This record gives sequence, C-alpha cells and structure tokens, in this order.
Amino acid sequence: MITAPSTDTHNNTEEVTCNIRDTALIFEGGGMRASYTAGALVTLLEENLHFDHVYGISAGASHTVNYLSRDIERAKASFVDLVDYPHFGGISTFLQGKGYFNAEYIYEGLIEELLGSDDPMAFDWDMFCANPADFHIEAIDWDTGETVTWTKKDITSPIDLGLKVRASSTMPIFMPPTEIDGHTYLDGGMGSSWGILLDAARADGFEKFFIVRTQEKSYRKKPVGFSGSLLKMAFRKHPVIAERTIERWQHYNALLDEIERLEAEGKAYVFYPEIMNISNKETDHQKLQDSYNRGYEQAQREKDAWYHFLFG
Repeated sequence: MITAPSTDTHNNTEEVTCNIRDTALIFEGGGMRASYTAGALVTLLEENLHFDHVYGISAGASHTVNYLSRDIERAKASFVDLVDYPHFGGISTFLQGKGYFNAEYIYEGLIEELLGSDDPMAFDWDMFCANPADFHIEAIDWDTGETVTWTKKDITSPIDLGLKVRASSTMPIFMPPTEIDGHTYLDGGMGSSWGILLDAARADGFEKFFIVRTQEKSYRKKPVGFSGSLLKMAFRKHPVIAERTIERWQHYNALLDEIERLEAEGKAYVFYPEIMNISNKETDHQKLQDSYNRGYEQAQREKDAWYHFLFG
C-alpha cells in the first residue's frame, strides 16, 4: 500500500484532482519509439488534461507513472536524455549480463540515487502518491505464461514501483528477466493484452478511450517466419515465451483492427505517429530528440481535436 506523501516536495501536491473520468488513457509500448509519444504525454500535462485511469505496458508503463507524477521534465528525459547517463547501457552492459538497456540501473538505481534531487530523471514520489488517479500495468510470468497486473494499491515504495515498471518493460534477450517475489517476469506486451490495454480498460467499465500509439496507423505486424525456430531454441526452457512471441502478430493485428473500429464509431481517439523512423532500441541522442520534437509538434497540432473528443 502506498504511503502518504511527505510535505517536503518541490511540487505543490495540495488538492491534486483529475478532470477526465469517463475516458481511459492508454499508452502503447515500443521501447525508444516512446520518445515520439513523450511529446504527446508532455502536451497532455501542459494542457492540464488529467485522466483518472491510465493504462500502459512496457515503455507505456514508464509513460504511465511519469504521467501520474505529472513530471514534464522526466516524461521527456526518460526516452531522450536518459541515453547520455553514464550507466544507461550498451554492448558492455549487455556482455556483462545486465542488458543492452541496463535495466536495474534505469528503473530502480536512478530512482533511489536521485530521490529528492533536481535531476530531470528524479521521480516525484510525492506527486505520484497525491495524484488520485489509478494505473494499470502488466507483465508476463515466463514460466506459466500468466499475466500479472499491478495497480496503485500494489505499490509500496518508489523502488518497488521502479521494479514493477521494469518487469513490464523487460524486452526478451535485450534485458535480463525481472524477479519479484519468487516469480520471473518479461515484457507485458506478450501477455493476454497483446500490447495495448484496451480490454483491461473495458473490464474497468470504460467505453471511451484515448489511445497513444507508437506506430503509424498503417502498421501491422508480420509473421515471424524462420526466426520462430531461433526463438524456440533461445527459450527452450521457457517455451511459452517463444509461443507467445510467434503468435502475437495475429492477436496484435486484430486488436489494431478493433481500435480502428472504435475510432470510426467515435469511441476512441488515437494518437498515431505521422512517421516512425526509429527502432525500439535506438540510443542516438539526436535521433531521439528529433523523434520527441516531431511527436510534440504533432501533439500541438492535434490538441484542439483532443478537447473536442474529450469534452464535446
């Protein structure tokens, strides 16, 4: 259970409220492609558009907790400036078994190291606690294939929050699996939601959705083909992960079709990147900055349409 916020905070946490209660905010994952959608997140915060339920997986889980902490600086830094931090990752940390993205450092180490500082990556725990909004993030158990869900009531501390966001964000092969309470977890995108938490929001009673995608509208996944055999070899001790990865394309594409149907019916607003020209593993700061700039500029152009969808 989350503890009450302290009074020592650089943000005013008095009377923190939400003004959007009939619409679920959903962030898609996508690794460093989230540099683009960070521009949309920053615009939401700048416009004081505060949803009371937020859903995210993988990179979308990072967006989710940054959104609840209402931290514009961290929302951008998490997918742009973070790559310049000395222990961010790379081939050296990958060969050390820490991951191409140095996961434990990124998700827990920095939170612990920077608590109370003015660093852009410092997490505002007080605002996170004061915010009445709830969140929903997921990861997959690599032994059973079961999806685990965490909401605000499951979080005990800033470090615990970072750990669970890491579990949701753990890309197979590129990041070591995350252990929590005797269970081992990988990226929630391989779980029962298939990467976008539409069904979770529906289960909570929502019929209206604001969805932030990290791929262009035309994007569809392709079958894995020959690489399926390599996945089965890589995860021979955890075959459920290989199976989920191999079959994901069909479920994901069906989910995208469903989202487009909801959009056509006026039940969903979808922020689609106009162009996505970086990969989920991009680490070049200038390319990430350019991606963020494009996302922010697009969000600025679209924000009037956001207001129309949200408030009529």
